Amino acid sequence: MAGGINYCVRCGAPMEDRFIYGRVRRVCGACEHVHFDDPKVAAVTFIRNGDKVLLVKRSVDPERGKWALPGGYVDAGEAPNAAAIREALEETGLEIEIVRLLDVFFTPNHIRVAPIIIIYEGRMIGGHLQANDDVEEAAWYTADNLPSIAFESTQQMINRWVNNAWG
Repeated sequence: MAGGINYCVRCGAPMEDRFIYGRVRRVCGACEHVHFDDPKVAAVTFIRNGDKVLLVKRSVDPERGKWALPGGYVDAGEAPNAAAIREALEETGLEIEIVRLLDVFFTPNHIRVAPIIIIYEGRMIGGHLQANDDVEEAAWYTADNLPSIAFESTQQMINRWVNNAWG
């Protein structure tokens, strides 16, 4: 089966697999509606304070108990940079502004996390650090005192920071 949808969102008829637009997709046998499995997108922020980076300890799966950059899913109709700002506030209590885009990661065929991760550099402009939403803790870490890091994209960004591979 191409995707997890069994009934048409337009007319309610059963969906079937068909080769269309270059691959097997779910198509309604009654109204011909084609279902496209769109990937989830996450927006993440790398926030520094001097020689420290802000990390959050995850209280939910995947990677529960490990540390990551603050971030989460982009909502429908929401700009990714706005999602990064919202997620930073929701998870850490900090108000931030986006400084620049750092990278975009793609993890193909990944079911448990967003396959597209957009990472921004952010700067604190207000608020008070506190763990909120789906994080247990929020804390600043130096390069020589890092906890157990979740997600390949966070690991790569931390490695770049530790190795001064970006400004």
